[in-house]
Amino acid sequence: MSNTTFLAGDFVVYPAHGVGKVLEIEKQVISGMELELFVISFERERMTLRVPVMKAKNSGLRKLSTKKVMDSALTTLKGRARTKRAMWSRRAQEYEAKINSGDPESIAEVVRDLHRSATQPEQSYSERQIYEQALERLSCELAAVEEIETEAATEKLEKLLRAA
Repeated sequence: MSNTTFLAGDFVVYPAHGVGKVLEIEKQVISGMELELFVISFERERMTLRVPVMKAKNSGLRKLSTKKVMDSALTTLKGRARTKRAMWSRRAQEYEAKINSGDPESIAEVVRDLHRSATQPEQSYSERQIYEQALERLSCELAAVEEIETEAATEKLEKLLRAA
C-alpha cells in the first residue's frame, strides 16, 4: 500500500500530530544531499513539519481515512467502555500509544474509555488531558473527512458519546 504520494493541498495524517495539509513538496540540500520534502502545515498546532519523501511511509504519514474507516471509528465510540484494572500510569501509556498510532479506531477507543457522563465521577487532570487530546485528534480527522468545521465534528462525537 503505497500512500506516500501526496500533492500540495492534500490533507494528511501524521501520527504524532494529527491532521495536516501538504503545502508543497520542496527540494533542499542537506549535508550535500538533495532531498525532497513534504512541507506539512498543522494549523491547530501552528507548526510546519518537513518530512523527507523517502521517510514518509516509515514515519506513518498517511492519507485521510476513508468515510468507511471513520464510520467504523464512530461505531467504536458507541460501544461499551473498557477499562482495565491496571494502574493509571500503565493505562495512560497505552492510551498515549493509541493516540500516537494515528489510527482513528484506536483513538476512538481512548475517547470511549475515558468519556464521563454527567452522572459519573470526575476525571483526574491527566485523564481529562488524554481524553481531550484523543477527542481533538478524532474531531480534526472527522472534520477533514466530512468537510465540516472541527467544532461541528466535536459536537457530533460528543452527541454520539452521550447517546451511547
